[in-house]
Amino acid sequence: MAVVHCLGTGLVGAWVAKRLAAAGHEVHAYDIQPHRVMGIDGITVHPCDVLEELMSMSRNGPVDMVVNMLPGDIGHMATTDLAESGYRVVDLSFSKFTPDRDDQKARDYGARILWDVGIAPGLSNMLLAVADRRIGPLEKAEVWVGGNPTGPYGEWKYMAPFSPIDVIAEYTRPARVIRDGEEVVLPALSQRHMVDTGEHGEMEAFLTDGLRSVLKSIPAVEMSEFTVRWPGHIQKFIDTRESGDLDENELIFEWSYNHKIPEFTWMKVRAEARDGKVLEWEVEDHGGDDGHSMARATGMVTACCVEAWLENSKMLPLGVHAPEVLSDRVIAKIVDTMKSDRVRIEGPEIL
Repeated sequence: MAVVHCLGTGLVGAWVAKRLAAAGHEVHAYDIQPHRVMGIDGITVHPCDVLEELMSMSRNGPVDMVVNMLPGDIGHMATTDLAESGYRVVDLSFSKFTPDRDDQKARDYGARILWDVGIAPGLSNMLLAVADRRIGPLEKAEVWVGGNPTGPYGEWKYMAPFSPIDVIAEYTRPARVIRDGEEVVLPALSQRHMVDTGEHGEMEAFLTDGLRSVLKSIPAVEMSEFTVRWPGHIQKFIDTRESGDLDENELIFEWSYNHKIPEFTWMKVRAEARDGKVLEWEVEDHGGDDGHSMARATGMVTACCVEAWLENSKMLPLGVHAPEVLSDRVIAKIVDTMKSDRVRIEGPEIL
């Protein structure tokens, strides 16, 4: 078994740390408030300012893998520093700054970083890569994804399944998409439309900036990612923002996750080839005793990437790598593991 150092023990980070410890790994968890992993067998807790401890983790034992699950720009700063560490890093942090800019630095220092390893970005990238390899070049690639209460909940019809700060950033960051084969920037929250989510009926979708690495790695005439919410949620956000009454601290409180409220995570990935062939996958999870749906759906991808890399130390060379570079074999194993753990994934088999 390996020694894995987990940075950040929020809703998703705690789930991953517990999962890796349950698999028999020695886990070191770092967070200024690590209460979610206190007292868990196999997890040594380090209450601290994580950024101050990054380069001294080796004092706590070997470092076979580092998993960065810190929020927003803090997570980006951690990955930038880790590019100088020589470690293998699985990076789940999400910031407008992406770690590919540190590729040469990672190569120079002997680091290997796999970034954006959640459900979207992450699994969505992997499925688009499978489609591109199988039926590409692509005419259109689309991703719809959202973690929501199972019914419109509260005044906002929403609660955040991960850091509300990251949700607010998602709503305000301009969306980079592909139109006519070229990257263009469109306003976040634009192109609103209804989407059928199956048993949950119709929900509202809108553009957000979630494509990231696939903008350059997967050729397509048109490519978009849409966030999915209950109707009324995003209009309230827009109205509150335009009135000048938007208070981020209030939103963090009002959107805070309530474990007593049933919730689900849903994603659809659709790829259409230039000859009209279509590959489509649908992913859905309703949570369980081990955690809520977004923690499971996101964290399972992260944990599977850790396991795959521990099994094959040569899985990735030096440098910074996006999830779509993973082989179909690794992607198939991730999907099979998720299915075996009660995540519903329907679509073409990955060989």
